[in-house]
Amino acid sequence: MTEYLDSLGRFILSRYAEPGDTLTRMERLPAYAVSSDGGDFEAWKTGASAPVSAARAETIEDLRQERENGQVRRRVRILSAALTDYERYSIEFGYLQNVEAGEDVRVLRHGEHPIPQLLDFDYWLINDRDLARMHYDADGQFLGAESAPRLVREARREISACWDVAEPVTTWWHRHPELHRQLTR
Repeated sequence: MTEYLDSLGRFILSRYAEPGDTLTRMERLPAYAVSSDGGDFEAWKTGASAPVSAARAETIEDLRQERENGQVRRRVRILSAALTDYERYSIEFGYLQNVEAGEDVRVLRHGEHPIPQLLDFDYWLINDRDLARMHYDADGQFLGAESAPRLVREARREISACWDVAEPVTTWWHRHPELHRQLTR
């Protein structure tokens, strides 16, 4: 039986706070059903031009402060061959702003990029030493996270292999205007 962490946030923040610390996120699900989006996904689907949640502004501020503190946050996002609405939303309302605030986000799209063999779960890798393995149900609802030190070596190898072939999200998105939302005014 999996023993979930009491708080994923505390687990990460207790290990990722000093200049030079690194935090890397691996995301591979086509969609997430998480309350942390604060209604932004629904707003995106109804045509909003920018995120509406206060949590989003806090995330951007956190990223800016991390950058100013000398911390490094990275993300590898595995994308579907036919992007889901959630993937498009996460790029438009998330990753593009995250990059401006200091996060380095790279993408690998099935059918477009060579994708190395992958582990079958999402995770946070902290300072290449600590791993928080994420658990989701079939609908992308977050169930919890567990500390998984036995998987650090495999995750480091995976991140390295993916990073070498992944494309910066901003560059990739600008090459694919056919995937952008067409807002009517």
